Amino acid sequence: MADSNFSLNRRRLLAGAGAGALAILAPRPAGAVLRLEITQGNVQPMPIALPDFLAGAPAETETARNVTGVITNNLQRSGLFVPINPQAFTEKITNSDAVPRFPDWQVINAQALVTGRITKQGDGRLKAEFRLWDVFAGQQLDGKQYFTTPDNWRRIAHIISDAIYERLTGEKGYFDSRIVFIDETGPKDRRVKRLAIMDQDGAGVRYLTRGDDLVLTPRFNPSTQEITYMSYGQGDPRVYLLNIETGQREIVGNFPGMTFAPRFSPDGQRVILSLQQGSNANLFVMDLRSKQTTRLTDTPAIDTGPCYSPDGRSICFESDRGGTQQIYVMSAGGGPAQRISFGEGNHSTPVWSPRGDYIAFTGQARGGFGIGILKPDGSGERLLTQGFHNEGPTFAPNGRVLMFFRDPGSGPSLYTIDITGRNELKVPTPSLASDPAWSPLLS
Repeated sequence: MADSNFSLNRRRLLAGAGAGALAILAPRPAGAVLRLEITQGNVQPMPIALPDFLAGAPAETETARNVTGVITNNLQRSGLFVPINPQAFTEKITNSDAVPRFPDWQVINAQALVTGRITKQGDGRLKAEFRLWDVFAGQQLDGKQYFTTPDNWRRIAHIISDAIYERLTGEKGYFDSRIVFIDETGPKDRRVKRLAIMDQDGAGVRYLTRGDDLVLTPRFNPSTQEITYMSYGQGDPRVYLLNIETGQREIVGNFPGMTFAPRFSPDGQRVILSLQQGSNANLFVMDLRSKQTTRLTDTPAIDTGPCYSPDGRSICFESDRGGTQQIYVMSAGGGPAQRISFGEGNHSTPVWSPRGDYIAFTGQARGGFGIGILKPDGSGERLLTQGFHNEGPTFAPNGRVLMFFRDPGSGPSLYTIDITGRNELKVPTPSLASDPAWSPLLS
């Protein structure tokens, strides 16, 4: 598994009436499944009841309450669910195996109900189990159990959140993921920048570099828990690979001149980047096994910010070859490039959605910066957020949410927003933060 010393075993709760078995009710008839439709821009959040998970013993009470809190926070921050105030609950859940009294939950307008239990096993592991109920149909929609070490309770909460999200929306969740970003401290003219990583909700911040050298543009490998980033230490900037779990670091290359925006290919076998030569910059790709470098563009312009499509067949990048910064798309092997951005002002920092349906960008016009999206053919361009210095978008693993950073002048902070332009939220960080990159799902 991705986390060291982390053993996670999942299986569906067994149907039956044997000792300790957990019964699963018959499936809901076709066409009557509780489902939150999120294809439209104007989504009515689903009311959901999340009573505290039960504890197998008093020693697990705090962990059970914490797991419930993380699940509640995840679902609420998604903007797709409205957790009901526990003070409104009329049934007290005392047995997570028992069928709830559905009328008690219907009267408070709960459409979905989650019950669960946390127990410590004889071998020291933590067992977490949950059930998801369709309140108005009076049926169980899902039920799973997980085993892990006690210190990984937070990750279990994220995995349960993903299971609930997927069952109720039909889309993969994004809660069991992490963010790598630049942590910034100190005065503006002597800012210390460290590479840091945290859970997608801002918890569990861990520092990956000490701040001795300037670090920029961290990016995740789409297939492993590995990142690439730039470091400005002695001499020319270097591109590094860093294994998050082992801490092992290696240099991708020590290129002459200035290097910009390294990013992995979808299979994690190559790194694409921009290399400045004189007054222009072109795109290069390096095979990480052979260290062989291939030039992809050869123009007198500045080509930078490359990003692969999820299938690895195409590349989007920014270029001023037409006179202003705009977004172009070309084959992953190089060749002719097609401009796709034609909205007002400049377009930069393009990043392809994991679903392949959108490219996000930073737009600059009339003295302001905004985060926008457009389709790979250039259609459907629209801004999601704008203001002073919004930039650096990165997609959640399911392509549903974007994270970016905003600097109003006092220093940068991280924010998330839905691709519909709804539900903008600030992400808590211990200090100033910029240049986020979202990991793939850990599970």
